[in-house]
Formats: sequence, C-alpha cells, structure tokens
Amino acid sequence: MFTKTLNAMLLCLTSLSLTATAKPIASDNLNLMPLMNGQMLPSAKVANLKGETLDLLSLTQGKPSIIFFYRGGWCPFCNSQMGQLKEIEPKLIEMGFQLIGISPDSPEKLNASMIDQKLSYTLLSDTNLNAMQAFGLAYYTSKKTTERYMKKLKLDELLKVTPQGDKRLVLPVPAIYISDGTGLIHFQYVNPNFRVRPAPQLIEMAASLVPM
Repeated sequence: MFTKTLNAMLLCLTSLSLTATAKPIASDNLNLMPLMNGQMLPSAKVANLKGETLDLLSLTQGKPSIIFFYRGGWCPFCNSQMGQLKEIEPKLIEMGFQLIGISPDSPEKLNASMIDQKLSYTLLSDTNLNAMQAFGLAYYTSKKTTERYMKKLKLDELLKVTPQGDKRLVLPVPAIYISDGTGLIHFQYVNPNFRVRPAPQLIEMAASLVPM
C-alpha cells in the first residue's frame, strides 16, 4: 500500500513539473522556490560554448546527471567548487553520470573558464535566466550588493528591473541537482550562503545512492 501511494505521489509531482511555468525571480536569496527531490528536471533553453541554443531536458534525457548552478567565473567560491568537481569527475563518469555546470556567464566567459581551469565537463550559459528560473534559483541581489559588484565587475547583462522599478543584479543561488536517466531528481542541495558548497564526498555519496 505504501509503495503504491509513493508511486502515485511521484507521478503527480512528475505531471506538475512538466506543466509548470518558469518561477518568478525571488525578491532575495531567502525566498526561493527551488525544485525538490521527487520532481523532474524541467525543459530550459541554454547555450553551449559556441552560443548554440540547446534544451537542457534533451541533454539529460536518458543520462544520469549531476547539474550544478554557480554564480560565474568571477566568483572565487565557484571556481574552487569547479576545481573540486573536476577532481571527482572521473569517479562520477565511472558511476555513469555526466557533469553539467550552468551559470549566467556568456559563452565567451565559459570558454575562458574551461581554459583557465582545464575543465572537460560541460558548461552551459544561462544569460536569459531560463534554467535558473525553471529550477527556482534566480533572485534579485540587494541594492548594496548590486552597487558593490557593479563597481568591481562587468555584469551589466545581469541587471534586471525589479517589480518596484529598481535595477538589480540577478544571480542564481548555488545549487547541486542529481537526477537519474528519466530526469527524476534524487538529491538537491540549495544554500543561500554562496560561501558554503557541498563537499565532494557528499556529492559522491549522494550519486552512489541513485538507482541506475
């Protein structure tokens, strides 16, 4: 009886996830509505290193995937995480997973990250916020943060107008999603504190529990 009920719940969640529209940009990083375990990976248009438009859902169809969202190649915490993922990538591939990183960086900036860090896994550009909103991770930074970042970094393409009429930077809260070959999410880690990232050992352990 429990198994039947659980399966019915998962089917319901699957139906909802396939028909849901993109979530609105959150007012701050504490008011997100992220995708949760038991839901399905959404369809979202992103761009590859060549600037070609792709559908994230088609990239993950039939392929167990580990998808991580990061703020950009300008973020030292993100670069550190990308390096850690690079170290465990061989183990993840051996387990049957593909590794995909998504950020609001342009394809040109992604290429720079690939070269600088000597990465071999996939990086995708989400400058239009399609994936970030589909996963419920996009949020407006505060006025103070926006002004501080804009003084140091060239992030004009990430400035968006809030419902109140202010121009603010929109960034993703760093997140990790692990899905099976059907697109079902088995593990997610979303932390509003961008300085804290999941340990590589945790990602490996979570991936090992996903049925293949």
